[in-house]
Amino acid sequence: MTTTPMPEQVRSAVLSMPMAKTLQLSFRRIEPGETEIEMPVLDAFCFRPGQLQATAVFAVADFAAVSAAGTLLPPGWINATIDGTLKLLAPARGKHLLARGRVVDASRLLTVCAAEVFAVDDEGKEQLCATLLGTARNIDAAKH
Repeated sequence: MTTTPMPEQVRSAVLSMPMAKTLQLSFRRIEPGETEIEMPVLDAFCFRPGQLQATAVFAVADFAAVSAAGTLLPPGWINATIDGTLKLLAPARGKHLLARGRVVDASRLLTVCAAEVFAVDDEGKEQLCATLLGTARNIDAAKH
């Protein structure tokens, strides 16, 4: 029996979610304890032209943080967000957002994770626009 490497399991699990598809998320990097997710700035999620509403910013930050936590899970385990706090620091506008997720502290049942979200302009310049601190619940999928 072969198992899918954890980065591919995380990528597949996240990108199969309807919300991830709606937001048009894509992974730029997946490493143990770290991820980078890109999200285009789409008019459908803006509260004024070119500026994303906070809900979309929270979503990409949450996906990045919790997917980073997922990279450290043992085979057969999944995770889910149980809380998160987003701090908006600057307008979320540009060509796309780049969320860099990371694990702060991992244990068997809970993982504290974080993400920094950058607004990226047409020239590739990044501006920090939000930060998230969250907690993921680690779940043995065989028992649920």
